[in-house]
Amino acid sequence: MAKITILGSGGFGLSLAVMADKFGHDVTVWSKFQSEIDSIRAKGEHVQKLPGVPISERIKLSSDISCVSGCDMLIFGIPSSFVRSVAREAKNYIDNHMIIVNTGKGIEEGSLKLLSDVLKEELNSDRIVILSGPSHAEEVARAIPTTVVSASENIEYAEYVQETLSNSVFRIYINNDVIGCELGGALKNIIALCAGICDGLGYGDNTKAALMTRGIHEIARLGKAMGGQIETFSGLTGIGDLIVTCTSMHSRNRRAGILIGQGLSPDEAVEKVGTVEGYYCCKNAYELAKKIGVEMPITEQLYNVLFCGGDVRKSLGILMSRPKKHEGESLFNPNV
Repeated sequence: MAKITILGSGGFGLSLAVMADKFGHDVTVWSKFQSEIDSIRAKGEHVQKLPGVPISERIKLSSDISCVSGCDMLIFGIPSSFVRSVAREAKNYIDNHMIIVNTGKGIEEGSLKLLSDVLKEELNSDRIVILSGPSHAEEVARAIPTTVVSASENIEYAEYVQETLSNSVFRIYINNDVIGCELGGALKNIIALCAGICDGLGYGDNTKAALMTRGIHEIARLGKAMGGQIETFSGLTGIGDLIVTCTSMHSRNRRAGILIGQGLSPDEAVEKVGTVEGYYCCKNAYELAKKIGVEMPITEQLYNVLFCGGDVRKSLGILMSRPKKHEGESLFNPNV
């Protein structure tokens, strides 16, 4: 049994809490909002994020960040834009033996850093693990078989997470390509937003298949430029996460995209759906690609739609009329 503290009482944080508790771990969940904790305890569930999923009385709930003290594993289950600020709050209660796990998927605004690097900076620790892969909270919490990846520069830390959290319905592979695993998880949200837009416009399976295939290509292109391994993008944190996010109505990114395709403004769609990581990640990825000189045409056109008032049909037309190329340019072919 491990003592696990989860920072964030949103859908994914709570889904991990429910699972870890079910398999015998000592679990505490922290939320910045006492009102949220009171509501969960009073109703026995998180009505907005995980309706119908009981939150056991065994799971401790707290709005006091000092609850971090003494845990074996500290899991960040919060939106990417709050990772740095929450890490600063928690750092005084973190000791050298803790394994730090991040489940957030994004690129930090301004610095354009990966979240693992943000945590390293703020916590002065190398015991950082990324947990990523095709894992909707709604399914993890209901014990639907799920497979993800635990990635760390130190494989022993990844193995600790694998050993601790793996169970009969949650299978974990390990990987030491932190850059590849983290970028795959973050950038697939951009493609999922685009997939939703195509659905909202009434386009079909052909369009979505093309979008996903070319999407993983440009994700891998940026990943390779940043030092990631090409093989990672054909795995769970690459194509696996892309498939689940582009095709499921559990995906807030896809749902927001559908609304945009149906005519809502991007701001209206995000407000209606809630946290849409792809909206913020698009801007950051666009800036990062420009900074390091990587071509990302899908991301560029989504940026134009989200932040420059571009028309979605015109953007699709631009993508379809790009210069003709040989598919052998794919990064998955090492001989090209």
